[in-house]
Amino acid sequence: MQEDFRLILDLVTVLGAAAVGGLLAALLRQPILLGYLIAGIVVGPTGLGLIKELVQVETLAQFGVAFLLFALGVEFSFSELNKVKGISLGGGGLQISLTILITSLVSLGMGWVTSPAQGVFLGAILSLSSTAVVLKCLMERNETATPHGQVLLGILVVQDLALGLMLAVLPALDKPIEDIGLAVSWALIQTGLFALGAIAAGIWVIPRLLRIIARTESRELFLLCVVSLALAIALLTEHLGLSIEMGAFVAGLMISEVEYSDQTLTYVEPLRDIFASLFFAAIGMLIDPMFLWNNLELILGLVTLVFIGKFLIVTPLVRLFGYPLKTALIAGLGLAQIGEFSFVLASEGQALGLVSRRVYLLILGTTAVTLVITPFVLRLIPQLFAWAESVPWLKSLLEGSDLPLEVSENAALEQHVVVCGYGRVGHNIVRLLRDHNYPVLVIDQSERRVQELRDAGIPYIYANAAS
Repeated sequence: MQEDFRLILDLVTVLGAAAVGGLLAALLRQPILLGYLIAGIVVGPTGLGLIKELVQVETLAQFGVAFLLFALGVEFSFSELNKVKGISLGGGGLQISLTILITSLVSLGMGWVTSPAQGVFLGAILSLSSTAVVLKCLMERNETATPHGQVLLGILVVQDLALGLMLAVLPALDKPIEDIGLAVSWALIQTGLFALGAIAAGIWVIPRLLRIIARTESRELFLLCVVSLALAIALLTEHLGLSIEMGAFVAGLMISEVEYSDQTLTYVEPLRDIFASLFFAAIGMLIDPMFLWNNLELILGLVTLVFIGKFLIVTPLVRLFGYPLKTALIAGLGLAQIGEFSFVLASEGQALGLVSRRVYLLILGTTAVTLVITPFVLRLIPQLFAWAESVPWLKSLLEGSDLPLEVSENAALEQHVVVCGYGRVGHNIVRLLRDHNYPVLVIDQSERRVQELRDAGIPYIYANAAS
């Protein structure tokens, strides 16, 4: 009974702190995500110590990332996934492979690690970016359906799929090459079998099941069944040695092709947001401010190295797949952090003796700082592009071609009025036309103005109107 009360007290404390932190961040016009992270630091073991045992809170926090990935799967249908399959599979796979290879060579050359296994392990940690943080930032800015949003999410999905493979290979890293090959083969077989089962269930089972439930016209029953389905599939992938995130995303994809996908998303969103705040607060609890302060110069150096290194790997890769320079730059900046699931890899690596306690804490500190910085970086992107567009040679470099950089989802109009530019005059014209119920389509090449159009739900084309 005492343990049950402790759990309830911890939950109330964390959610209350997250609410206060999020509110303060919103009032200060900062990313709400930052408020959640700071709230976790404050109430965690290294802060005020209001939360002393993290196990139960971390377990519940896993629901947050599961619901985030599930909702992403519901929104990110197979047709949309197919649009970015090249950059997802090819680019994502190359990004992971190059990061591991370069990190291994550099760390061995600089004497940071003592064996190739440690270099590969360090590279695997650095290769992962934060699906939860990037997705949350994209959702706050209504950018999940934009070209750079789809590129970011496509690569992140592949990283989440690779996490299960990494966890399977980790115990065999310091063993003979045959053991590593066996671990990889077994993980791939499990992934393939799960994929076949998921496709079959998505075609023949899920649609019929949801139609039967929908006929009851009970909202609570529909929500209960959908949540049970998502968590059951997530737990199945965990049992298979893959990852909860992969299972949750696949569960969402299975529902995305059914006519009840919008209804599902509407019901799940409140749960997603509540547990997501718990998840980010739990990450904040892992951050030790004193360790960060005592190793500040080293950690800031590592953060700089990580950001520059990952940016220089991702940006050329996205360009290689034919995307505009702007999209490639945003993808490079968006994936420059280390993901929260690197905590899982680092913990496993420490248990297996691949890293020392000090290196483990440095990994946690560096990861935590990159996660905190990422919302600021993504928020600064419109201002960076606005400044670049004021410099003639940078503007011509960014524009590159006359092809549109982005077309909004609601841009398919008929008998509409095209407004070229969304400056002061264009803004007034659009307002007058919409007041008189004329459909409008705005063409503008300013990232800041396009963001205003996204937020207002106005159809737009992100391009040079003069071309």
